[in-house]
Amino acid sequence: MIPTYTIGVDFGTNSARAIVVSCEDGRTVGTSVAEYHSGDHGVLTHPKDPHLARQNPADYIGSLGQSISRALADASATEGFDRTKVVGIGVDTTGSTPIPIDARARPLAVDPRWEGHLAAHAWLWKDHTAAEEAAAITAMAREHAPHLLEPIGGTYSSEWWWAKIWKCLKVAPEVFDAAASWVELADFIPAVLAGVDDPTKIVRCVCAAGHKAMYLGRDQGSGIRDQGLPSKAFLARLDPKLADLRDRLYDVALPPGTPAGRLSREWANALGLPEGILIAMGGFDAHYGAVGSGIEVGTLVKIIGTSTCDCALAPAGVTTIPGICGIVDGSILPGFRGVEAGQSAVGDILKWWVEGVCQGGEALHDELSRQAAALRPGESGLMALDWNNGNRTILVDPKLTGLMLGQTLHTSRAEVYRALVEATAFGARAIIERLREYGVPIDRVVCCGGIAEKNDLFMQIYADVIGQPMLIAGSPQAPALGAAISAAVTAGVFPTWTEAQRRMTSLNDKRFEPEPLAHAVYDDLYAIYRQLHDEFGGVTNGDLGAVMKQLLSIRSRVMV
Repeated sequence: MIPTYTIGVDFGTNSARAIVVSCEDGRTVGTSVAEYHSGDHGVLTHPKDPHLARQNPADYIGSLGQSISRALADASATEGFDRTKVVGIGVDTTGSTPIPIDARARPLAVDPRWEGHLAAHAWLWKDHTAAEEAAAITAMAREHAPHLLEPIGGTYSSEWWWAKIWKCLKVAPEVFDAAASWVELADFIPAVLAGVDDPTKIVRCVCAAGHKAMYLGRDQGSGIRDQGLPSKAFLARLDPKLADLRDRLYDVALPPGTPAGRLSREWANALGLPEGILIAMGGFDAHYGAVGSGIEVGTLVKIIGTSTCDCALAPAGVTTIPGICGIVDGSILPGFRGVEAGQSAVGDILKWWVEGVCQGGEALHDELSRQAAALRPGESGLMALDWNNGNRTILVDPKLTGLMLGQTLHTSRAEVYRALVEATAFGARAIIERLREYGVPIDRVVCCGGIAEKNDLFMQIYADVIGQPMLIAGSPQAPALGAAISAAVTAGVFPTWTEAQRRMTSLNDKRFEPEPLAHAVYDDLYAIYRQLHDEFGGVTNGDLGAVMKQLLSIRSRVMV
Protein backbone atom coordinates (compact mmCIF):
# COMPACT_ATOMS: atom_id res chain seq x y z
CA MET A 1 0.00 0.00 0.00
CA ILE A 2 1.26 3.47 -0.91
CA PRO A 3 1.56 5.43 2.36
CA THR A 4 -1.58 7.55 2.72
CA TYR A 5 -3.21 9.38 5.58
CA THR A 6 -6.65 10.66 6.44
CA ILE A 7 -7.90 13.12 9.05
CA GLY A 8 -10.79 12.53 11.44
CA VAL A 9 -12.35 15.39 13.40
CA ASP A 10 -14.62 14.64 16.35
CA PHE A 11 -16.86 17.50 17.54
CA GLY A 12 -17.87 16.65 21.11
CA THR A 13 -19.89 18.52 23.70
CA ASN A 14 -16.98 20.57 25.04
CA SER A 15 -14.23 20.42 22.40
CA ALA A 16 -13.14 19.26 18.97
CA ARG A 17 -10.44 16.62 18.54
CA ALA A 18 -8.55 16.03 15.29
CA ILE A 19 -6.40 13.01 14.53
CA VAL A 20 -4.16 12.22 11.57
CA VAL A 21 -4.29 8.50 10.82
CA SER A 22 -2.20 6.12 8.74
CA CYS A 23 -4.45 4.18 6.37
CA GLU A 24 -2.00 1.31 6.48
CA ASP A 25 -2.81 0.28 10.05
CA GLY A 26 -5.05 2.92 11.66
CA ARG A 27 -2.16 4.26 13.70
CA THR A 28 -2.63 7.82 14.95
CA VAL A 29 0.39 9.92 13.98
CA GLY A 30 -0.93 13.31 15.05
CA THR A 31 -3.59 14.55 17.44
CA SER A 32 -4.87 17.78 18.95
CA VAL A 33 -7.79 19.03 21.01
CA ALA A 34 -9.30 22.51 20.70
CA GLU A 35 -11.64 23.58 23.49
CA TYR A 36 -14.79 25.62 22.88
CA HIS A 37 -14.54 29.00 24.60
CA SER A 38 -18.13 30.20 24.89
CA GLY A 39 -20.39 29.64 27.87
CA ASP A 40 -19.71 26.94 30.46
CA HIS A 41 -17.10 24.66 28.85
CA GLY A 42 -18.60 25.49 25.48
CA VAL A 43 -22.28 25.22 26.46
CA LEU A 44 -24.55 28.27 26.51
CA THR A 45 -27.16 27.96 29.26
CA HIS A 46 -29.91 30.02 30.88
CA PRO A 47 -30.25 30.38 34.68
CA LYS A 48 -34.04 30.10 34.53
CA ASP A 49 -34.21 27.04 32.26
CA PRO A 50 -32.12 23.97 33.16
CA HIS A 51 -33.26 22.26 29.95
CA LEU A 52 -31.64 24.84 27.65
CA ALA A 53 -28.27 23.98 26.07
CA ARG A 54 -26.92 25.88 23.06
CA GLN A 55 -23.50 26.35 21.47
CA ASN A 56 -21.81 29.16 19.60
CA PRO A 57 -21.19 28.07 15.98
CA ALA A 58 -18.12 30.31 15.93
CA ASP A 59 -16.55 27.85 18.38
CA TYR A 60 -17.03 25.05 15.84
CA ILE A 61 -15.35 26.99 13.05
CA GLY A 62 -12.46 28.15 15.23
CA SER A 63 -11.81 24.72 16.74
CA LEU A 64 -11.99 23.09 13.30
CA GLY A 65 -8.98 25.04 12.03
CA GLN A 66 -7.08 24.88 15.32
CA SER A 67 -7.48 21.15 15.87
CA ILE A 68 -6.53 20.12 12.33
CA SER A 69 -3.57 22.52 12.12
CA ARG A 70 -2.14 21.32 15.42
CA ALA A 71 -2.73 17.65 14.59
CA LEU A 72 -0.89 18.09 11.30
CA ALA A 73 1.97 19.83 13.09
CA ASP A 74 2.10 16.91 15.53
CA ALA A 75 2.12 14.43 12.63
CA SER A 76 5.05 16.21 11.01
CA ALA A 77 7.33 14.59 13.58
CA THR A 78 6.47 11.14 12.17
CA GLU A 79 9.00 9.76 9.74
CA GLY A 80 7.56 9.51 6.24
CA PHE A 81 4.58 11.75 6.87
CA ASP A 82 3.89 14.50 4.39
CA ARG A 83 0.79 16.66 4.05
CA THR A 84 0.61 15.82 0.35
CA LYS A 85 -0.15 12.22 1.37
CA VAL A 86 -3.39 13.23 3.12
CA VAL A 87 -6.21 12.01 0.85
CA GLY A 88 -9.35 12.90 2.78
CA ILE A 89 -11.04 14.37 5.84
CA GLY A 90 -13.91 12.88 7.84
CA VAL A 91 -16.07 14.57 10.47
CA ASP A 92 -18.31 13.35 13.28
CA THR A 93 -20.39 15.51 15.59
CA THR A 94 -22.98 15.51 18.33
CA GLY A 95 -26.59 15.34 17.27
CA SER A 96 -29.22 16.31 16.84
CA THR A 97 -27.59 19.75 16.90
CA PRO A 98 -29.47 21.92 14.36
CA ILE A 99 -28.19 25.37 13.39
CA PRO A 100 -30.19 28.20 11.77
CA ILE A 101 -28.28 29.55 8.75
CA ASP A 102 -28.61 32.47 6.35
CA ALA A 103 -28.82 32.50 2.57
CA ARG A 104 -25.03 32.11 2.30
CA ALA A 105 -25.03 29.03 4.57
CA ARG A 106 -23.53 30.97 7.48
CA PRO A 107 -24.86 30.48 11.01
CA LEU A 108 -27.09 33.36 12.07
CA ALA A 109 -25.15 33.62 15.33
CA VAL A 110 -21.93 34.73 13.61
CA ASP A 111 -23.81 37.86 12.53
CA PRO A 112 -23.50 40.59 15.20
CA ARG A 113 -27.23 41.20 14.91
CA TRP A 114 -27.95 37.70 16.27
CA GLU A 115 -24.93 36.73 18.37
CA GLY A 116 -26.65 37.71 21.61
CA HIS A 117 -29.79 35.69 20.86
CA LEU A 118 -29.61 32.16 22.28
CA ALA A 119 -32.14 30.83 19.78
CA ALA A 120 -29.85 31.86 16.90
CA HIS A 121 -27.06 29.59 18.10
CA ALA A 122 -26.73 25.82 17.64
CA TRP A 123 -29.35 23.85 19.55
CA LEU A 124 -27.08 21.31 21.27
CA TRP A 125 -28.06 17.65 21.39
CA LYS A 126 -28.86 17.80 25.11
CA ASP A 127 -31.20 20.79 24.83
CA HIS A 128 -34.53 19.49 26.17
CA THR A 129 -36.60 22.65 25.90
CA ALA A 130 -38.80 21.15 23.17
CA ALA A 131 -40.47 18.42 25.23
CA GLU A 132 -43.99 19.71 24.51
CA GLU A 133 -43.27 20.00 20.80
CA ALA A 134 -41.88 16.46 20.69
CA ALA A 135 -44.99 15.12 22.41
CA ALA A 136 -47.20 16.98 19.95
CA ILE A 137 -45.23 15.59 16.98
CA THR A 138 -45.62 12.08 18.38
CA ALA A 139 -49.37 12.51 18.90
CA MET A 140 -49.87 13.99 15.44
CA ALA A 141 -47.87 11.25 13.77
CA ARG A 142 -49.74 8.51 15.62
CA GLU A 143 -53.00 9.89 14.31
CA HIS A 144 -52.07 10.96 10.78
CA ALA A 145 -48.74 9.42 9.78
CA PRO A 146 -47.85 6.39 11.95
CA HIS A 147 -45.30 5.22 9.38
CA LEU A 148 -43.08 8.13 10.45
CA LEU A 149 -42.75 6.69 13.95
CA GLU A 150 -42.00 3.08 13.02
CA PRO A 151 -38.26 3.52 12.38
CA ILE A 152 -37.74 5.66 15.51
CA GLY A 153 -39.30 3.42 18.12
CA GLY A 154 -42.73 5.02 18.24
CA THR A 155 -41.83 8.24 20.05
CA TYR A 156 -40.29 11.49 18.82
CA SER A 157 -37.72 13.05 21.17
CA SER A 158 -37.19 16.58 22.42
CA GLU A 159 -33.51 16.14 21.50
CA TRP A 160 -34.34 15.93 17.79
CA TRP A 161 -34.49 18.17 14.71
CA TRP A 162 -38.15 19.04 14.16
CA ALA A 163 -38.96 19.52 17.85
CA LYS A 164 -36.16 22.04 18.28
CA ILE A 165 -36.95 23.96 15.11
CA TRP A 166 -40.63 24.12 16.03
CA LYS A 167 -39.67 25.32 19.51
CA CYS A 168 -37.61 28.08 17.91
CA LEU A 169 -40.59 29.08 15.79
CA LYS A 170 -42.72 29.37 18.93
CA VAL A 171 -40.35 31.15 21.30
CA ALA A 172 -38.19 33.10 18.82
CA PRO A 173 -40.18 33.61 15.61
CA GLU A 174 -37.82 36.42 14.58
CA VAL A 175 -34.94 33.88 14.48
CA PHE A 176 -37.01 31.34 12.59
CA ASP A 177 -38.04 33.96 10.04
CA ALA A 178 -34.45 35.15 9.59
CA ALA A 179 -33.16 31.65 8.85
CA ALA A 180 -32.93 30.77 5.16
CA SER A 181 -32.55 27.14 6.21
CA TRP A 182 -31.39 24.86 9.02
CA VAL A 183 -28.51 22.41 9.03
CA GLU A 184 -27.30 19.64 11.32
CA LEU A 185 -23.82 20.20 12.74
CA ALA A 186 -22.82 16.89 11.10
CA ASP A 187 -23.62 18.41 7.69
CA PHE A 188 -22.45 21.92 8.49
CA ILE A 189 -18.77 21.12 9.14
CA PRO A 190 -18.20 19.26 5.84
CA ALA A 191 -19.95 22.13 4.05
CA VAL A 192 -17.60 24.63 5.75
CA LEU A 193 -14.55 22.66 4.61
CA ALA A 194 -15.94 22.50 1.08
CA GLY A 195 -16.61 26.24 0.99
CA VAL A 196 -20.33 25.80 0.36
CA ASP A 197 -22.13 29.15 0.38
CA ASP A 198 -25.61 28.03 -0.67
CA PRO A 199 -27.86 26.07 1.75
CA THR A 200 -29.32 24.08 -1.15
CA LYS A 201 -25.84 22.77 -2.02
CA ILE A 202 -25.14 21.31 1.43
CA VAL A 203 -24.93 17.51 1.22
CA ARG A 204 -27.03 15.89 3.95
CA CYS A 205 -26.22 12.60 5.73
CA VAL A 206 -28.85 9.91 6.21
CA CYS A 207 -27.44 9.35 9.69
CA ALA A 208 -28.91 12.63 10.94
CA ALA A 209 -31.88 12.73 8.57
CA GLY A 210 -33.10 9.21 9.34
CA HIS A 211 -32.56 9.12 13.09
CA LYS A 212 -33.58 12.68 13.97
CA ALA A 213 -35.65 14.25 11.14
CA MET A 214 -38.05 11.39 10.28
CA TYR A 215 -36.49 11.04 6.83
CA LEU A 216 -37.68 7.83 5.22
CA GLY A 217 -35.37 6.21 2.72
CA ARG A 218 -36.01 3.60 0.11
CA ASP A 219 -36.76 0.63 2.34
CA GLN A 220 -38.34 2.14 5.43
CA GLY A 221 -41.86 2.70 6.61
CA SER A 222 -45.07 0.78 5.95
CA GLY A 223 -44.89 0.62 2.19
CA ILE A 224 -43.85 4.27 2.03
CA ARG A 225 -40.90 4.49 -0.34
CA ASP A 226 -38.67 7.41 -1.16
CA GLN A 227 -40.74 9.87 0.86
CA GLY A 228 -37.74 11.77 2.18
CA LEU A 229 -38.63 14.26 4.91
CA PRO A 230 -42.16 14.30 6.33
CA SER A 231 -44.69 15.61 3.84
CA LYS A 232 -45.71 19.24 3.74
CA ALA A 233 -49.23 18.15 4.56
CA PHE A 234 -48.07 16.55 7.80
CA LEU A 235 -45.82 19.46 8.75
CA ALA A 236 -48.65 21.92 8.04
CA ARG A 237 -50.70 20.16 10.71
CA LEU A 238 -47.99 21.20 13.19
CA ASP A 239 -47.49 24.71 11.78
CA PRO A 240 -47.77 26.02 8.20
CA LYS A 241 -44.37 27.68 8.55
CA LEU A 242 -42.76 24.26 9.08
CA ALA A 243 -44.33 23.12 5.83
CA ASP A 244 -42.88 26.17 4.09
CA LEU A 245 -39.47 25.44 5.60
CA ARG A 246 -39.45 21.96 4.07
CA ASP A 247 -38.97 23.53 0.63
CA ARG A 248 -35.77 25.16 1.91
CA LEU A 249 -34.25 22.00 3.38
CA TYR A 250 -33.40 18.94 1.28
CA ASP A 251 -34.92 16.05 -0.65
CA VAL A 252 -32.12 13.46 -0.49
CA ALA A 253 -29.90 12.24 2.35
CA LEU A 254 -26.93 9.98 1.64
CA PRO A 255 -24.98 7.22 3.44
CA PRO A 256 -21.32 7.20 4.45
CA GLY A 257 -18.98 6.48 1.58
CA THR A 258 -20.56 9.22 -0.51
CA PRO A 259 -18.46 12.41 -0.76
CA ALA A 260 -19.82 15.47 1.00
CA GLY A 261 -17.55 17.71 -1.08
CA ARG A 262 -13.93 18.57 -1.77
CA LEU A 263 -11.59 20.72 0.28
CA SER A 264 -11.87 24.34 -0.79
CA ARG A 265 -8.89 26.44 -1.83
CA GLU A 266 -9.32 28.67 1.21
CA TRP A 267 -9.16 25.78 3.67
CA ALA A 268 -6.43 23.99 1.70
CA ASN A 269 -4.25 27.08 1.95
CA ALA A 270 -5.03 27.55 5.64
CA LEU A 271 -4.20 23.95 6.51
CA GLY A 272 -1.41 23.30 4.04
CA LEU A 273 -3.30 20.41 2.47
CA PRO A 274 -3.91 19.55 -1.19
CA GLU A 275 -6.85 21.44 -2.63
CA GLY A 276 -9.72 19.23 -3.71
CA ILE A 277 -9.12 16.21 -1.48
CA LEU A 278 -12.36 14.42 -0.63
CA ILE A 279 -14.47 15.27 2.39
CA ALA A 280 -16.36 12.26 3.69
CA MET A 281 -20.05 12.30 4.52
CA GLY A 282 -20.65 13.72 7.97
CA GLY A 283 -22.12 11.58 10.70
CA PHE A 284 -22.91 11.43 14.39
CA ASP A 285 -20.12 10.73 16.85
CA ALA A 286 -21.65 7.50 18.08
CA HIS A 287 -22.15 6.12 14.58
CA TYR A 288 -18.61 6.81 13.46
CA GLY A 289 -17.44 5.66 16.88
CA ALA A 290 -19.07 2.33 16.09
CA VAL A 291 -17.18 2.19 12.79
CA GLY A 292 -13.93 3.02 14.59
CA SER A 293 -14.65 0.25 17.11
CA GLY A 294 -15.03 -2.39 14.41
CA ILE A 295 -18.80 -2.78 14.42
CA GLU A 296 -20.28 -5.76 12.58
CA VAL A 297 -23.49 -7.77 12.83
CA GLY A 298 -23.67 -9.12 16.39
CA THR A 299 -21.61 -6.32 17.92
CA LEU A 300 -23.04 -3.62 20.19
CA VAL A 301 -20.79 -0.59 20.47
CA LYS A 302 -21.24 1.63 23.53
CA ILE A 303 -19.79 5.13 23.23
CA ILE A 304 -19.52 6.15 26.88
CA GLY A 305 -18.98 9.79 27.78
CA THR A 306 -21.12 12.57 29.22
CA SER A 307 -24.01 10.50 27.88
CA THR A 308 -23.99 7.08 26.24
CA CYS A 309 -24.97 6.11 22.73
CA ASP A 310 -25.38 2.48 21.73
CA CYS A 311 -25.07 1.35 18.12
CA ALA A 312 -25.76 -1.99 16.45
CA LEU A 313 -26.62 -3.44 13.05
CA ALA A 314 -30.09 -4.94 12.69
CA PRO A 315 -31.16 -7.82 10.45
CA ALA A 316 -33.29 -6.87 7.43
CA GLY A 317 -36.50 -8.08 9.06
CA VAL A 318 -36.25 -5.70 12.03
CA THR A 319 -38.25 -2.57 11.18
CA THR A 320 -39.17 -1.08 14.54
CA ILE A 321 -38.16 -1.42 18.20
CA PRO A 322 -40.25 0.46 20.79
CA GLY A 323 -38.29 3.16 22.59
CA ILE A 324 -35.21 2.94 20.37
CA CYS A 325 -33.81 6.08 18.70
CA GLY A 326 -34.05 4.70 15.21
CA ILE A 327 -33.45 1.95 12.67
CA VAL A 328 -32.11 3.58 9.51
CA ASP A 329 -30.74 2.06 6.33
CA GLY A 330 -27.10 3.01 5.85
CA SER A 331 -26.79 5.25 8.89
CA ILE A 332 -23.72 3.44 10.22
CA LEU A 333 -22.50 1.32 7.30
CA PRO A 334 -23.91 1.18 3.76
CA GLY A 335 -25.99 -1.92 3.17
CA PHE A 336 -26.93 -2.40 6.82
CA ARG A 337 -29.69 -1.09 9.07
CA GLY A 338 -28.13 1.08 11.76
CA VAL A 339 -29.71 0.95 15.22
CA GLU A 340 -29.23 3.73 17.76
CA ALA A 341 -30.15 3.82 21.44
CA GLY A 342 -28.65 5.51 24.47
CA GLN A 343 -28.79 7.18 27.88
CA SER A 344 -29.06 10.94 28.30
CA ALA A 345 -26.58 11.16 31.18
CA VAL A 346 -23.82 8.82 32.31
CA GLY A 347 -20.55 10.65 32.87
CA ASP A 348 -22.59 13.77 33.57
CA ILE A 349 -24.25 12.01 36.53
CA LEU A 350 -20.89 11.20 38.09
CA LYS A 351 -19.73 14.73 37.38
CA TRP A 352 -22.85 16.11 39.07
CA TRP A 353 -22.20 14.07 42.20
CA VAL A 354 -18.43 14.51 42.49
CA GLU A 355 -18.03 18.08 41.24
CA GLY A 356 -21.45 19.62 41.80
CA VAL A 357 -22.53 18.10 45.11
CA CYS A 358 -19.25 17.01 46.68
CA GLN A 359 -17.36 20.04 45.32
CA GLY A 360 -14.39 17.93 44.23
CA GLY A 361 -12.29 17.46 41.11
CA GLU A 362 -10.34 14.72 39.38
CA ALA A 363 -8.65 13.67 42.63
CA LEU A 364 -12.02 13.10 44.30
CA HIS A 365 -13.25 11.13 41.26
CA ASP A 366 -10.26 8.83 41.74
CA GLU A 367 -10.69 8.60 45.52
CA LEU A 368 -14.40 7.75 45.38
CA SER A 369 -13.76 5.23 42.62
CA ARG A 370 -11.15 3.47 44.78
CA GLN A 371 -13.46 3.45 47.81
CA ALA A 372 -16.41 2.24 45.75
CA ALA A 373 -14.31 -0.59 44.31
CA ALA A 374 -13.88 -1.96 47.84
CA LEU A 375 -17.65 -2.34 48.21
CA ARG A 376 -19.50 -5.53 47.27
CA PRO A 377 -22.56 -5.49 45.00
CA GLY A 378 -25.59 -4.76 47.17
CA GLU A 379 -23.52 -3.75 50.21
CA SER A 380 -24.65 -0.12 50.23
CA GLY A 381 -28.36 -0.94 50.26
CA LEU A 382 -28.84 1.81 47.67
CA MET A 383 -30.72 1.84 44.39
CA ALA A 384 -30.75 4.76 41.94
CA LEU A 385 -32.56 5.65 38.74
CA ASP A 386 -30.21 7.15 36.14
CA TRP A 387 -32.60 9.82 34.90
CA ASN A 388 -30.89 13.02 36.05
CA ASN A 389 -31.16 14.26 32.45
CA GLY A 390 -34.32 12.37 31.53
CA ASN A 391 -34.59 8.97 29.86
CA ARG A 392 -33.63 8.61 26.21
CA THR A 393 -34.07 4.85 25.83
CA ILE A 394 -36.33 2.93 26.37
CA LEU A 395 -38.91 5.29 27.89
CA VAL A 396 -38.09 8.35 25.74
CA ASP A 397 -39.17 10.86 28.38
CA PRO A 398 -37.06 13.97 29.10
CA LYS A 399 -39.26 14.90 32.06
CA LEU A 400 -38.24 11.92 34.16
CA THR A 401 -35.77 12.74 36.93
CA GLY A 402 -33.18 10.95 39.07
CA LEU A 403 -33.93 8.98 42.21
CA MET A 404 -31.91 7.49 45.10
CA LEU A 405 -33.44 4.94 47.51
CA GLY A 406 -32.01 3.26 50.59
CA GLN A 407 -30.07 6.07 52.22
CA THR A 408 -29.35 5.91 55.94
CA LEU A 409 -27.42 8.07 58.40
CA HIS A 410 -24.36 5.98 57.52
CA THR A 411 -24.51 6.29 53.73
CA SER A 412 -21.17 7.48 52.37
CA ARG A 413 -20.18 9.48 49.31
CA ALA A 414 -18.50 6.41 47.82
CA GLU A 415 -21.65 4.34 48.24
CA VAL A 416 -23.67 6.94 46.36
CA TYR A 417 -20.96 7.06 43.68
CA ARG A 418 -21.14 3.30 43.18
CA ALA A 419 -24.95 3.30 43.19
CA LEU A 420 -24.94 5.90 40.42
CA VAL A 421 -22.54 3.80 38.33
CA GLU A 422 -24.74 0.77 38.93
CA ALA A 423 -27.84 2.70 37.90
CA THR A 424 -26.30 3.56 34.53
CA ALA A 425 -25.32 -0.10 34.12
CA PHE A 426 -28.89 -1.19 34.85
CA GLY A 427 -30.10 1.30 32.25
CA ALA A 428 -27.62 -0.15 29.77
CA ARG A 429 -28.91 -3.67 30.48
CA ALA A 430 -32.49 -2.54 29.85
CA ILE A 431 -31.45 -1.31 26.42
CA ILE A 432 -29.67 -4.57 25.56
CA GLU A 433 -32.67 -6.61 26.65
CA ARG A 434 -34.98 -4.49 24.49
CA LEU A 435 -32.73 -4.91 21.43
CA ARG A 436 -32.53 -8.68 21.87
CA GLU A 437 -36.26 -8.91 22.47
CA TYR A 438 -36.89 -7.48 19.01
CA GLY A 439 -34.36 -9.57 17.13
CA VAL A 440 -31.09 -7.62 17.19
CA PRO A 441 -28.23 -10.07 17.90
CA ILE A 442 -25.68 -8.98 20.50
CA ASP A 443 -22.82 -11.45 20.74
CA ARG A 444 -20.21 -9.02 22.00
CA VAL A 445 -20.07 -5.54 23.53
CA VAL A 446 -17.28 -3.13 22.59
CA CYS A 447 -16.92 0.09 24.59
CA CYS A 448 -15.11 3.29 23.73
CA GLY A 449 -14.78 6.78 25.17
CA GLY A 450 -12.98 8.30 28.12
CA ILE A 451 -14.78 6.34 30.84
CA ALA A 452 -14.18 3.02 29.09
CA GLU A 453 -10.49 3.86 28.85
CA LYS A 454 -9.93 5.19 32.37
CA ASN A 455 -12.46 3.80 34.86
CA ASP A 456 -11.92 0.09 35.56
CA LEU A 457 -14.55 0.04 38.30
CA PHE A 458 -17.14 1.35 35.88
CA MET A 459 -16.35 -1.30 33.26
CA GLN A 460 -16.26 -4.16 35.78
CA ILE A 461 -19.67 -3.17 37.15
CA TYR A 462 -21.03 -3.11 33.59
CA ALA A 463 -19.66 -6.60 32.93
CA ASP A 464 -21.15 -7.89 36.19
CA VAL A 465 -24.55 -6.26 35.65
CA ILE A 466 -24.93 -7.19 31.98
CA GLY A 467 -23.33 -10.61 32.38
CA GLN A 468 -21.14 -10.26 29.32
CA PRO A 469 -17.47 -9.38 28.75
CA MET A 470 -16.82 -5.69 28.20
CA LEU A 471 -14.29 -5.22 25.39
CA ILE A 472 -12.45 -1.93 24.82
CA ALA A 473 -11.85 -0.38 21.40
CA GLY A 474 -8.20 -0.18 20.44
CA SER A 475 -8.31 3.53 19.67
CA PRO A 476 -8.96 6.04 22.46
CA GLN A 477 -10.46 8.29 19.77
CA ALA A 478 -12.86 5.82 18.15
CA PRO A 479 -15.31 8.41 16.72
CA ALA A 480 -12.50 10.40 15.09
CA LEU A 481 -10.96 7.14 13.82
CA GLY A 482 -14.33 6.13 12.36
CA ALA A 483 -14.52 9.47 10.55
CA ALA A 484 -10.98 8.94 9.25
CA ILE A 485 -11.95 5.43 8.05
CA SER A 486 -14.90 6.94 6.22
CA ALA A 487 -12.52 9.36 4.53
CA ALA A 488 -10.27 6.47 3.50
CA VAL A 489 -13.15 4.50 1.97
CA THR A 490 -14.56 7.60 0.29
CA ALA A 491 -11.13 8.39 -1.21
CA GLY A 492 -10.88 4.86 -2.61
CA VAL A 493 -8.01 3.70 -0.40
CA PHE A 494 -10.02 0.55 0.39
CA PRO A 495 -12.57 -1.22 -1.82
CA THR A 496 -14.88 -2.12 1.08
CA TRP A 497 -15.70 -0.99 4.61
CA THR A 498 -14.89 -4.47 5.86
CA GLU A 499 -11.35 -4.22 4.51
CA ALA A 500 -10.93 -0.70 5.90
CA GLN A 501 -12.06 -1.77 9.37
CA ARG A 502 -9.87 -4.86 9.26
CA ARG A 503 -6.81 -2.75 8.54
CA MET A 504 -7.55 0.32 10.65
CA THR A 505 -9.39 -0.88 13.80
CA SER A 506 -8.36 -3.05 16.74
CA LEU A 507 -9.33 -4.07 20.27
CA ASN A 508 -7.51 -3.17 23.45
CA ASP A 509 -5.81 -6.06 25.24
CA LYS A 510 -7.74 -5.11 28.39
CA ARG A 511 -11.14 -6.75 28.82
CA PHE A 512 -13.51 -7.09 31.76
CA GLU A 513 -15.07 -10.49 32.45
CA PRO A 514 -18.26 -10.84 34.53
CA GLU A 515 -17.82 -12.35 37.97
CA PRO A 516 -20.53 -15.03 38.54
CA LEU A 517 -21.25 -14.19 42.19
CA ALA A 518 -21.49 -10.45 41.49
CA HIS A 519 -23.72 -11.11 38.47
CA ALA A 520 -26.09 -13.19 40.62
CA VAL A 521 -26.49 -10.34 43.11
CA TYR A 522 -26.97 -7.85 40.30
CA ASP A 523 -29.71 -10.01 38.83
CA ASP A 524 -31.66 -9.50 42.06
CA LEU A 525 -30.88 -5.77 42.13
CA TYR A 526 -31.80 -5.37 38.48
CA ALA A 527 -35.24 -6.85 39.17
CA ILE A 528 -35.75 -4.04 41.70
CA TYR A 529 -34.40 -1.48 39.24
CA ARG A 530 -36.86 -2.64 36.58
CA GLN A 531 -39.71 -2.42 39.05
CA LEU A 532 -38.78 1.18 39.86
CA HIS A 533 -38.07 1.88 36.17
CA ASP A 534 -41.49 0.70 35.07
CA GLU A 535 -43.40 2.27 37.96
CA PHE A 536 -41.85 5.73 37.81
CA GLY A 537 -41.61 5.51 34.02
CA GLY A 538 -45.37 5.12 33.74
CA VAL A 539 -45.29 1.59 32.31
CA THR A 540 -46.97 -0.12 35.27
CA ASN A 541 -48.97 0.91 38.32
CA GLY A 542 -48.12 -1.43 41.16
CA ASP A 543 -46.97 -1.51 44.78
CA LEU A 544 -43.48 -0.30 45.73
CA GLY A 545 -43.99 -0.83 49.46
CA ALA A 546 -41.53 -3.74 49.69
CA VAL A 547 -38.63 -2.20 47.75
CA MET A 548 -36.71 -0.67 50.66
CA LYS A 549 -36.91 -3.88 52.66
CA GLN A 550 -35.78 -5.89 49.63
CA LEU A 551 -32.68 -3.73 49.37
CA LEU A 552 -31.96 -4.26 53.06
CA SER A 553 -32.45 -8.00 52.64
CA ILE A 554 -29.94 -8.13 49.80
CA ARG A 555 -27.52 -6.04 51.87
CA SER A 556 -27.77 -8.45 54.81
CA ARG A 557 -27.20 -11.43 52.54
CA VAL A 558 -24.05 -10.11 50.86
CA MET A 559 -22.54 -8.95 54.17
CA VAL A 560 -22.52 -12.47 55.63
